[in-house]
Amino acid sequence: MSAARRLLLEGVSDAVGFVVGALTGYGAALLLGLDLFAEGYGPGSIAAIALVGLGGGLGLNLARRWRNARTARGASGA
Repeated sequence: MSAARRLLLEGVSDAVGFVVGALTGYGAALLLGLDLFAEGYGPGSIAAIALVGLGGGLGLNLARRWRNARTARGASGA
């Protein structure tokens, strides 16, 4: 795989993983009745912000694990 293609795959997979994870965190906050966009920084708003951040981080981590597993599979000749 060329360096440009590898870097493109890395950037796109990181972006997709982060966005999907953040949206999942936002959805979890909504299910819990937390308003991310509430006026001020009350406990519910801060908890919603934390869930979005955690979701984004977990999504990014999962995207990198997927990419590393895919790369390892390709390097082993499978």
